[in-house]
Amino acid sequence: MTPIFGHKLNTQNFMASTLPMSNTLGIPQFLHKYQSQVNLSNYATRQQRLKTKKITCINSDQKVETHLHRQSQNGRTIHQEIKGIGPGTWESMEGLLHCSANSVPLSPINFLERAANVCRDRTSVVYGSLNYNWGQTHQRCLKLASSLTQLGISRGDVVATLAPNIPSMYELHFAVPMAGAILCTLNSRLDAHMVSVLLEHSQSKILFVDYQLVDIARGALDLLTERAKKKPILVMIMDSDCTSTIDFTSISYEYEKLLAIGHNDFDIVRPHSELDPISINYTSGTTSRPKGVVLSHRNAYLNSIATVLFLQMSLFPVYLWNVPLFHANGWCLAWGVAAQFGTNVCLRKVSPKNIFDNIVQHKVTYMGGAPTVLNMIANSTLSDRKVFNHKVSVLTGGSPPPPQILSMMEENGFSITHMYGLTETCGAGTFCAWRPEWDMLPTEEKSKIKARQGVPHVGMEEIDVKDPSTMESVPADGKTVGEVMFRGNTLMSGYFKDLKATEDAFKDGWFHSGDLAVKHSDGYIEIKDRLKDIIVSGGENISSIEVETVLYSHPAVLEAAVVARPDDLWGQTPCAYLKLKDGFDADVEEIINFCRDRLPHFMAPKTVIFLDMPKTSTGKIQKFVLREKAKALGSISNVPSVSSISNVLSVSNMSYP
Repeated sequence: MTPIFGHKLNTQNFMASTLPMSNTLGIPQFLHKYQSQVNLSNYATRQQRLKTKKITCINSDQKVETHLHRQSQNGRTIHQEIKGIGPGTWESMEGLLHCSANSVPLSPINFLERAANVCRDRTSVVYGSLNYNWGQTHQRCLKLASSLTQLGISRGDVVATLAPNIPSMYELHFAVPMAGAILCTLNSRLDAHMVSVLLEHSQSKILFVDYQLVDIARGALDLLTERAKKKPILVMIMDSDCTSTIDFTSISYEYEKLLAIGHNDFDIVRPHSELDPISINYTSGTTSRPKGVVLSHRNAYLNSIATVLFLQMSLFPVYLWNVPLFHANGWCLAWGVAAQFGTNVCLRKVSPKNIFDNIVQHKVTYMGGAPTVLNMIANSTLSDRKVFNHKVSVLTGGSPPPPQILSMMEENGFSITHMYGLTETCGAGTFCAWRPEWDMLPTEEKSKIKARQGVPHVGMEEIDVKDPSTMESVPADGKTVGEVMFRGNTLMSGYFKDLKATEDAFKDGWFHSGDLAVKHSDGYIEIKDRLKDIIVSGGENISSIEVETVLYSHPAVLEAAVVARPDDLWGQTPCAYLKLKDGFDADVEEIINFCRDRLPHFMAPKTVIFLDMPKTSTGKIQKFVLREKAKALGSISNVPSVSSISNVLSVSNMSYP
């Protein structure tokens, strides 16, 4: 099979403020003021000569030639090397060498090898009655990587997955890159049509599918056939509760049988460069059509370590997998837990009962979860809860968690760390670094501070809140709103096969997040909304998050989302979608008056609708779906009073499929 990556992209006429470079994906790399390009055109003719030349250590004169030598050995497109302006200090200092002894491409593959060497007999994976130690996990990943190469997978090929958080999903995070391939973890809640679109776009050669999702996979492959597209090899992942009635039609291999044909002594296909891609993650589609975010071995390595550090994850953690492994590779903790010799407790289905049961049974010390999961835990029934006598550190992110939920979680024995990031930031990009002096604050005030998105982690060079039109930083006054922008080593390489989107995202040398925030005097940022979610009513900007925070404080509200509804008079008005807690009641007028008592009246919802929230597989509410519903309602500017809203629209009884 021919690797799909390595194509060249035209960067002519690219924006003057950045210097375009191409990595092995053909995606431009953007240089900041500290970096410049190196022209390798004078060295390109040396490739044939260097093929037979073995260089172990290099000085400044040999550096570029060695780079070319490594590239030409494997027939790869030569890309330009990132280098500082002028010679580095090490190059001008006598007696120094840059060689294989002191320079190895960063890759999280090393975390697995290290865990197997240091803690071979320590438990690595738990799933029901199934237990593996790190020695076994290492051997299984080696054999699986070997099997992939026997199926024709080579460097740069894409291998896709469609599965929940089960042991095979964890193993594939190591086995696929160990075969030199690129992992593409697909959202397990997608329908057959979208799966087929992403398989075609990613050009996946193999699809690993869980037995419960095999019908979706078959449907996707049928759609590819109808479009005369090449179908990936289908590998089914079985489970202990599988029935004998499973239809194996179109199934090429079964996971364990495929793994069994692999070799224990497989020679890992290591990355030539730490910039080589390790994964393609498709965005969750909360705002628009998913895009393929390409992450490198370097991204994954650095963000794994950064996440472990700010979460203060100790050695030998027991981590419960609530965060989908297909979501930014489990926020990079698929690799991070291995770096700390931890135990991965796999969870097929996330529910309060399953979470509490596993915490008690396995003495879980760390876990993650979107605010929706935290909400689910905080409002769980007494029958689902179990008492545990140790602290569980919880990493949350994805959307700003309501302070009320954070407070309820803390009261139930959970210690919350709030992070913020996107698929493009490899998971976490910032976190709310907690200061000891805040411990003395009242509970409500502490929860408000903890809900902030905070400061960049150690792997992110810079984060700022800027005016996107001028690129000037906004004042640190906690009031002026701007766009959150990132710059650093844990940002994506780009969007696969979408140069325009990559250029737009990295415009002016910063990654534009599309999130709106304020910056407080202590430098901590606080997300106010997404650009698409801000509501402009009568010339006033309304933060949907601020309105949602008030709604979450109502005792009957379980979930809340606020979007803009078009209005002929005011332009837009707030429209609140709510899901109530079981056993609680509230009507439209009560909700509106509750908000009017706690917000400026123009910010209070003018429309209230009760329904089950549309969500992504990671638990995030799909506001773009709700915006379309609100748009279809039309204007209410002719409604004369709050009391008549429910009469005119009967919104308290409205529901949508």
